[in-house]
Amino acid sequence: MLADWFETPKGGYVLAWERGQFDAAVEDVFGYNAVQLGLPGLDFLRESRIPLKVRAGLEPGCGLRSEPVQLPLASQSIDLLALPHVLEFSAQPHALLREAERVLRAEGSIVISGFNPLSLWGAARALGWERRQVPWCGRFIGLLRLKDWLALLGFELTGGRFGCYAPPFSQRRWLERSSFMEKAGDRWWPICGGVYVVRAIKRNAPGHAGMARQTRRQKSAGSGDAEAKRTACRKARAALKSCAFTRTVPARAILGREAGAPFCKWTVRKKSCSAANGRRPTIAWSLRRSFVRWKC
Repeated sequence: MLADWFETPKGGYVLAWERGQFDAAVEDVFGYNAVQLGLPGLDFLRESRIPLKVRAGLEPGCGLRSEPVQLPLASQSIDLLALPHVLEFSAQPHALLREAERVLRAEGSIVISGFNPLSLWGAARALGWERRQVPWCGRFIGLLRLKDWLALLGFELTGGRFGCYAPPFSQRRWLERSSFMEKAGDRWWPICGGVYVVRAIKRNAPGHAGMARQTRRQKSAGSGDAEAKRTACRKARAALKSCAFTRTVPARAILGREAGAPFCKWTVRKKSCSAANGRRPTIAWSLRRSFVRWKC
C-alpha cells in the first residue's frame, strides 16, 4: 500500500514535499465541493477554503466508497479534485481522467501528483530495483504524456513543479546528506525531479473546437470556388513538405490562416518559405509562448 510506504524515510521525504505543493495549489481555489481520490489517511486538501471536502475511493476510511472511474456524483458538480498518485496505480488512467472531467465544473481545478520517469527515481524503477514493491510497481507517467491527456479532455495546465531530486535512498541520513541536490536540481536540471505536482483548469468541453471547425468546413463546401480552395490547400501542403525541420512542430504553431482558403486549415504564412526560394528556413523557438518565428 502506498499509504504504508509514505511512513518510511523515503516515503516521508516525498510526502513532506508533496504536502507543501498541494497546500500552495489548493489554497486559492474557491467553490463549494472538493473531492480527494485515494489515500484517505492523508489530507491533501487541508489548506483548501472549500467548505465541503470528501475523500472518495475503495480504501478503508473513505467517506465516499466507490470506484474512482464511476463516481456517484452529478456531472459538473465539483470545484476541486485532488489525485495524489492515483493515475499510476490505476488500471484505467484514461477512464479515470474522463470521469474527473465529467464531475468537474467549468473552470474547476484538478491537482495531480506523480512520479517522474525521467529522474533518478524513474531510473531505479527501469533497472528493476524492487520492481514488485510500492511505488516501483506502479506505472510512472511522464509529464508530457499527462499534459497531452489533459489537453484532449479540455484541461489547461496553470501551474506545477518538480521536486525530490535526491536519489531514492532508504536511509534517512543519506537523504539528509543529499539535501543540497534540491536547490541544485531546481536550478540546473529542473525537469529531472523524482516527483511532480501539477494543477489544471477545465476549460472548454472536449471536441468543441473540432465541431466548430467542422461547421465552418460545411458552410464553405457550398461555395462556387471550392476547387480553387482545394488547390490552394495542396500548394500549401507541398510548400510545407519542402521545408526541412529539425524538430516536430504542430502545424498550428508554424502556419498561419489564409482567408482565401477555408478548406485548408493552415497555409504557409510567407511565400518566401517555399521550395522555389531555394533556401531552407531556420526556426527560432520561444519557450515562453510556444510559437515559431520563421526566418527565410
